[in-house]
Amino acid sequence: MNVINTNISALRATNASNEASKMLGQAAERLSTGRRINSASDDAAGLAIAASFTSQIRGIAQGVRNANDGISLAQTAEGSLDEVTNMLQRMRELTVQKTNGTYSAEDIANIETEQNALGAQITQVVENTTFNGINLFSTAANTITIQTGGSTADTIDIDLPELDVAAGPLSAVVTGGAAVTTATLDQYDTAIGAVTTARADLGAVQNRLQSAVTNFTNVA
Repeated sequence: MNVINTNISALRATNASNEASKMLGQAAERLSTGRRINSASDDAAGLAIAASFTSQIRGIAQGVRNANDGISLAQTAEGSLDEVTNMLQRMRELTVQKTNGTYSAEDIANIETEQNALGAQITQVVENTTFNGINLFSTAANTITIQTGGSTADTIDIDLPELDVAAGPLSAVVTGGAAVTTATLDQYDTAIGAVTTARADLGAVQNRLQSAVTNFTNVA
């Protein structure tokens, strides 16, 4: 008959040692990662909740970065339109000046030379203002959707204006990379009004995006 001798005390000591080693390893892992739950075995239910919260927090953090990018885009567009407004106002001023009957043909030609230079610069700004490769003032209205948070509903649209120098309000005062020297004051007013409206829209969306950044920063 076989006899198996078992040292109960030794087994208990071994089990206790193994458990202590496991707990020590778990504690060391928690210290190194800064997290209470590092694997499903630590807390299965807690892991699922933590994963969900982590996804939300990371989504919010990325949304804040997206919103800041959107603010930069809107600021770039608005800054360019500010320059366009200044140039249109100067062109209008020159139109008022040259319609004065005291100016000679040479004087008028010199005034129109400046108008043409301003028209060329407006064309340059409208056709070449970009943000990360996106043409901000293309020949068709463009909507940029900014994902500002971690859920599908957390979006803000930036509606970029259609500022085509070949059609629309600007084309009445600028065409072919130069000024329309016969443009009327009313046509300048219409063009300036269109650009001003676009600037107001961009300013409003900047405020919305900034509010989203502030709100989600507080949440995160």
